[in-house]
Amino acid sequence: MEQRTILNDAQLGILRLLSRMTRVEQVEELRQVISNYYAQKATEEMDRLWDNGEWSEEKNEGILKEHLRTPYKYAQ
Repeated sequence: MEQRTILNDAQLGILRLLSRMTRVEQVEELRQVISNYYAQKATEEMDRLWDNGEWSEEKNEGILKEHLRTPYKYAQ
């Protein structure tokens, strides 16, 4: 059975922008702009967490030492 996807206004706005683009380079440029936007938002949020004391150098070090890999079982 096929599922329908309902797009919100923001998604429809992006599709309208894409419909006006005639070259792949334009789409790549838009993708880079969107990527930069989200990178900036992440940086702003990290700055906020740091300034409010919700993030610290100790938390950074803890993440660096954390083991997140999935253990693999090898068949013998």
